[in-house]
Amino acid sequence: MNCLESWPEPVVRVQHLFDSGIQVIPDRYVKKPLERPGSVEPAPSEDNIPAIDMKDLYSEDASLRRRTALLIDSACREWGFFQVVNHGISHELMARTHEVWYQFFHLPLEEKQKYANLPSTYEGYGSRLGVEKGMSLDWSDYFFLHYLPVGLRDQNKWPSLPVSCRELVGEYSREVVKLGGKLMKVFSTNLGLREGYLQDAFGGDDEIGACLRTNYYPKCPQPDLTLGLSPHSDPGVMTLLFPDENVPGLQVRHDGKWVTVQPLPNAFIVNLADQLQIMSNGNYKSVEHRVIVNAKKERVSLAYFYNPRGDIVIKPAEPLVSEEHPALYPAMTFNEYRLYIRTKGLHGKSQVESLVNSDSLCRLN
Repeated sequence: MNCLESWPEPVVRVQHLFDSGIQVIPDRYVKKPLERPGSVEPAPSEDNIPAIDMKDLYSEDASLRRRTALLIDSACREWGFFQVVNHGISHELMARTHEVWYQFFHLPLEEKQKYANLPSTYEGYGSRLGVEKGMSLDWSDYFFLHYLPVGLRDQNKWPSLPVSCRELVGEYSREVVKLGGKLMKVFSTNLGLREGYLQDAFGGDDEIGACLRTNYYPKCPQPDLTLGLSPHSDPGVMTLLFPDENVPGLQVRHDGKWVTVQPLPNAFIVNLADQLQIMSNGNYKSVEHRVIVNAKKERVSLAYFYNPRGDIVIKPAEPLVSEEHPALYPAMTFNEYRLYIRTKGLHGKSQVESLVNSDSLCRLN
């Protein structure tokens, strides 16, 4: 872990680069030709990830509850991404939290630098992933903080400015974690498991991991050459993203093409992550996604990562393993798993795919 104690070279803030007036981005941010935004044919503009209205999940009518659960199951199996509306979180709270983070990223640099992070936890103000010296960088800054488990939560590490930030982040976090718990129950029953199986397997209500990364994507003078986030699948269980509704930027790889997600008003974008793929024994799959940047508009998005407790051993759920459907993945703690990303940065789905038992590849594909 010594390699994670410090960054291998000075960290440059992307926002500072843009504010300096550059017209040509540094070579560190220029992607290889096949990795640039236009290197893969885009999907038709009318394509979008499924949108699901959650209100019927709370209906007294069992058939309506089941219908909504089946829509979620279909989205999980076909896309690995979906949007939810009528999710129960106050639209006002969402808007105020988004605004307070926008204000944070427009504070003076010296104020934000008080929270400069290290690769050991990523907690704080950051501008890169991975500690390899000379690695390719993405056109984005971020702020990362822990909410759960409570033992990792330190509100003194959260921004003190704007003055409402800590209070809003706490309230917003409580509500998003509740939403995550509701979805975990739906995932469990859809997979044929008892309702609380996944939540318990990943640490239970008190020990589940929950952390927020607020992403800031400054304007970019050459958006065709770089990315806000390189292609990757998320390492945890799932991510609940509150995007910038006015500036689409998230792209999802579907059927070999990049689909630019068109956010619905006041919706959360839900995507499945690697540990859910492992626990479901490949029935649900995490999906590669990336973020493009914009020459005329900046973006702020709030990504809530719902993760296993770090020291819990994750493996395929026993009820989903049989002679006909053997375990696809070896047992591994989440701490062991995410060390790869903390060292190497984002590299598609190479981490989870490297774990697949070669004898079972035909089933996964």
